[in-house]
Parts: sequence; structure tokens; C-alpha cells
Amino acid sequence: MLVISCIKQVPDTTQVKIDPVTNTLIREGIPFIMNPYDTHALEESLRLRDEYGVRSVALSMGPPNAEATLRKACAVGVDDAILISDRCFGGADTLATSCALSAAIERLSQDDNLAIVFCGKQTIDGDTAQVGPGIASRLSLHQLTLVDRIEHLDLDQRTIQVRRKLEGRYEIVEAPLPVMITVVREINQPRYPTVPMRLAAEEIEVKTWDNSVLKLDVETVGLKGSPTWVSKIFSPDRDQGEIIGDGVTDPEGTAQLLIDKLLSKDLLAV
Repeated sequence: MLVISCIKQVPDTTQVKIDPVTNTLIREGIPFIMNPYDTHALEESLRLRDEYGVRSVALSMGPPNAEATLRKACAVGVDDAILISDRCFGGADTLATSCALSAAIERLSQDDNLAIVFCGKQTIDGDTAQVGPGIASRLSLHQLTLVDRIEHLDLDQRTIQVRRKLEGRYEIVEAPLPVMITVVREINQPRYPTVPMRLAAEEIEVKTWDNSVLKLDVETVGLKGSPTWVSKIFSPDRDQGEIIGDGVTDPEGTAQLLIDKLLSKDLLAV
């Protein structure tokens, strides 16, 4: 039985800098990390492997240096790690990304029965939360999003019951396998690799699949297969702000000043 965790290498957003002239990210010298939400997806796949003996595979799409992120997955014990990397995959939006990942998942499931595809609820660089559901749609998987607990898993009956964390409430949902699950941080506490595991991970083979393996139409992946793109990145102009009134000694007067300001700019309906 196969459980796949989709992970992504992202820039450490606490250290991202933007070129003030070109308005593009300065990538030189920026450290990359595993997307924080994906660490919880990876951990949940490992917990199922420990409890049920399923095969845990870490899957990522990115440039060659994303191999380092997959080695971190190897260091905590995944059975296999696969990197999807090809120049034709570069510049992919969420639609093209889900296309490539789905093809890889479909290929992996030819050799083993697919049970679960885990994804983090979103990535910290894009924040779209679209790739997981995109994979589910392409592979016709039941999708269970915002999961903070797996209540019950029956591999013999091929059913799963999870708890979804919604605004102000929880929802218990049951679905037949295979499923795609996106997880929130509350689902678990990711494990840390031991020193021997870190050293052993350096010797593990991280398989790289390019498009000669997946055989996808180049018009459906990468920049060519992306109907959306980022046209500009810029830092907000902090000089635009204005402090009005004194909310400490005269809160009512300050509130009136704010209302008058909004009305003068036609931003408040009377």
C-alpha cells in the first residue's frame, strides 16, 4: 500500500529580499527550506508507515538543488524519494505543477496500490492552496482538506475517517480510499532526524525523473502550460501611511477623524 507526501522547497521567507530596480526576488545567498506545512504532511505519512507498514514516498518538483530538501525527507525515514526536474517544467503555476505531480503519482501507483496522497494545506511562497486539490481533480481522488486528525484508517475495507478544522467548528468526514489529504499544523509534531540518519541520508539515492520518464506534452507543463503568472513583485511603500489623532487620550475624536478621512476619499458609504 502506497502513501505519498508531496513536498516543496521554498525560500526562507524571513530572509527574502527584493531587488528595488527589477522588483524581482534576489535568490543569491537565500537559504531554502522545506515548506513548513509539508513537514506535517511528511510526518503523517511516516506515522502511517510506522503503524500500518505502508510504503512512504516523498515526491517533489523543482530545480536540481531541491534534492537537498528530499534528502531531509530521507533523513527522517521515507522509503523512497523522487524529484521531478526538467527545464520544461520551469515556471509552472499551480495548474501545471499539479499536472506534473499527478503524472508522477500515477506512475508510482502502477507498482503499488495508492492509499493516500498527503499535501500541506498551502505553501508559504504561493499561499494558493490549489496544488493538492488540483492533484485530486486530475486523479479523481476524494479530497479531504484542512485535516487536523486522522480518526480511523481501515486498509482492509479501504476507508478513512478524518477530522477537518473549520472556522469555529470541526467536521468528521469518512471517505473510501484512495484520497488526497491536505493537513494543517495541528495534526502532528514533526520528528527530527538523528545524526546517524542524517549521515545515512547522504548516501541514499534520490531518483530524478525528467520528462523523458513522465512523457507529458510540453504544452501542458511549465511556463507553456501555465495560464497564470506573476507579472510583478514589489515591496509596499511604507511612506504612504498616516497617523491621525490620539487613540489613547481621545479615542472618540480619533474615530471621527478616521471617518472623515474615509468619507473624503469616498471609501465609506454613508
